[in-house]
Amino acid sequence: MNSTSSGFINDLNMILATDFYQLTMGAAYYQYNLENHITESNDIATFELFIRKFPKNRNYLIFAGFEQAIHYLLNARFTEQTIEFLRKKEVFRNIDLSFFDEYLPKFKFKLDVWAMKEGNFFFPNEPIMRVTGPMFHAQIVETYLLNVINYQTLVASKASRIKNIASDKVLLEFGTRRSHSPLAGVYAARASYIAGFNGTSNVIADLELGINSSGTMAHSFVQKFDDEMDSFNLYYKIYEDDSIFLIDTYDTEIGAEKSSKFGNNIKGVRIDSGDLIDHAKKVRKILDNNGCKKVLIVASSDLNEYKIKEIIDKRVPIDAFGVGTELATSRDDPSISGVYKLIEYNNNPKIKVSEEKITYPGKKQVYRIYDKDGMFKEDLLSLEKEPSPPNSEALLIPIMKNGELIIELPDIDEIQEFYLDNIKKLPDSYKKLEKINIAEVKISEKLQNLTDSLKSQYL
Repeated sequence: MNSTSSGFINDLNMILATDFYQLTMGAAYYQYNLENHITESNDIATFELFIRKFPKNRNYLIFAGFEQAIHYLLNARFTEQTIEFLRKKEVFRNIDLSFFDEYLPKFKFKLDVWAMKEGNFFFPNEPIMRVTGPMFHAQIVETYLLNVINYQTLVASKASRIKNIASDKVLLEFGTRRSHSPLAGVYAARASYIAGFNGTSNVIADLELGINSSGTMAHSFVQKFDDEMDSFNLYYKIYEDDSIFLIDTYDTEIGAEKSSKFGNNIKGVRIDSGDLIDHAKKVRKILDNNGCKKVLIVASSDLNEYKIKEIIDKRVPIDAFGVGTELATSRDDPSISGVYKLIEYNNNPKIKVSEEKITYPGKKQVYRIYDKDGMFKEDLLSLEKEPSPPNSEALLIPIMKNGELIIELPDIDEIQEFYLDNIKKLPDSYKKLEKINIAEVKISEKLQNLTDSLKSQYL
């Protein structure tokens, strides 16, 4: 352990935000090529990133995290500190010094990248991102790409389920305090916004990403004062018609009565505990009876898609939902089986076969086929150079060439707009909260034949 560690991470060293075996493999590739006089142009690999299976009760997934992946590919470098760190590792004792003195100091990713549009819905075993380039370059990105895409896709997919149920409600992401790191809190805000949420409690997501941040007050603000009404008076004095009072510190209905004294001059009240259905009905009645029909009711307290559906099905008068822990951690299934697999090397298709885990070989394209009404019908996975089927759209598009962007990436509002428009093409049957039996992604005959042929060589 480095006893001089400050406990903080230097962003300039993020190229080492990876698994160590990526670097041992990468250095071995370099050494092999050096000894055999192989240039990087003759050492070209293609990897595809995809999800093997659905999380619990999911019928589709939402692609998210791509912008952060591209930022890494454009900017990650080996600094003097990272190079010296690796040089001192005993495991690299047989690696030629030129690796540390010449190769790493000049290193820049020279990759071709194809990907789906961020915010697109997709299904297991469909490549959502394809990376081609020198083996060393394409190999060491695996861990980082999987980290940012797995997590944001998980949260965006959860948020999409909530948005499907509460499309006419205000939805706010409140999960930072329960997310698995401060950065995860920012990414949760981003992923949920892509999937249609209206805002977040996370302030840095507002500063850095432009996602509107908002909040009310905590119980501690109310508790500071001997009289609950004093806390409301002070808050209103400062924030006027932006005020949202937290009314459940003591007695929710009494808190509503006190809030009604401000008339329609406040924005709303928030309920964060107890039986939300019962409290919201009583609070709405109290507010309405006191002429506060414009005052909104905001609910939080460990909400998820199932609880929100129950609230909506029972026509409970709640106008906005703050969703925290359940969203930022995807509590019902908090991981996703994203993988990054070699599918071609020097134009030769490669396959991985072990038990039930089959990786389809060769560069592929995903064609989305629509019905006569423009609704999603099915996806076809085929080899890249196969002709497109009728009434279809190729989902993988070129993003980078030799390490340089060749398109302008959309901003987050454009990504959300694409999501909101695109998700309308997915039939409602896919949007059920329970798992349903839907036909798997279709495989083209040529791709299946290639897969079978390669399998026969190893089994």
